[in-house]
Amino acid sequence: MPLDPFFAERLRVHRRYLLGQALGRAKVRLAVLWPFGARGEAARADAGIRRPEAAAAAGSAAGHGARARAKHRRAALAWDRTELRTAGTPGPELRTTEHTVSVPGQPSVRVRVYDPRDDLHGPAVPAVLAFFGGAFRIGGIDYPTTDAGYRRRAADARVAIVAVDYALAPEHRFPTQVEQAQSALRWLFDNSAALGIDPERVGIAGSSAGANIAASLAILNRDTDALPLRLQLLEVPVVDLTGRHLDLRATRALGIPTPIALRELRSVARTYLPRHADARDPRASPLRAASHADLPPAVVLTAEYDPLRGDGEAYLARLREDGVDASGTRYLGVTHDVAIFTGALPAARRWHADVVAALRSLHD
Repeated sequence: MPLDPFFAERLRVHRRYLLGQALGRAKVRLAVLWPFGARGEAARADAGIRRPEAAAAAGSAAGHGARARAKHRRAALAWDRTELRTAGTPGPELRTTEHTVSVPGQPSVRVRVYDPRDDLHGPAVPAVLAFFGGAFRIGGIDYPTTDAGYRRRAADARVAIVAVDYALAPEHRFPTQVEQAQSALRWLFDNSAALGIDPERVGIAGSSAGANIAASLAILNRDTDALPLRLQLLEVPVVDLTGRHLDLRATRALGIPTPIALRELRSVARTYLPRHADARDPRASPLRAASHADLPPAVVLTAEYDPLRGDGEAYLARLREDGVDASGTRYLGVTHDVAIFTGALPAARRWHADVVAALRSLHD
């Protein structure tokens, strides 16, 4: 069906951004070929082409990259703050606690528990270990829409949300995030009594890149710890970083040229993975696991105007083939980030209601 009119201006802004990025890269490539003067030398440095006498400039280029990433993340945080104010729904006041989980051989990871209980001495509640989205390189549990969404889901489903603030790439690359996730899951079960959580009613959830981590964790847990997970909730998941299941009909329908869309999507994998070959590792691409049998029941949500719809729907099919209790919904007329717009978009409110219904199944 046609794209919801709500997204029209956002699409125009996104197209301008992608075209601007493509133009900037083209200018760098042209400058690299320019043989005269400082412009060509600087461009070759930016492009990673080093002459022996330019070695000293490498550190400067790395510093420039770090500054560019910091600027991009500040802009993303500002955009997120504005979207919550103009088109989102604030979260309710809930009791939250912050914890630091040690991860063998990797950086420790911060975890925030959103506790829906009115009486902290009352019965234990179900819980879901949750992973935010952001292409592995932006986002976090402090982003306003992420925090508000976790609050609303915890309150409406009466389920504790245990949100994992996993490390971002490229400063920390795969498999850091998967190992942080496994440590966080072990920590949740080890500390369930103190947290007021019922260890027999635990699920995992994630959105986009976070859904990749959640799906990988479900497989890793099956093969190692066998902790009793009751649910995996995967929203607009990316589950094959080889790009084999991208559905570019979605981006073409939005008027985004295929080469530009492909470059943007592949940059996600390049940022996250240390080596191109790692895309074939099932911990990075859970769709590529040898078997998906004996995984927890799954709910998969996809969006019509999202090239990752192919990933989500291929994963749903694979889960069903391997005997997993799995259901899925494609939301029509909406884009990848639909879930954050609950203050303005009926489809986003329906998405929230369906997520809450899935989380409430942990009470059964």
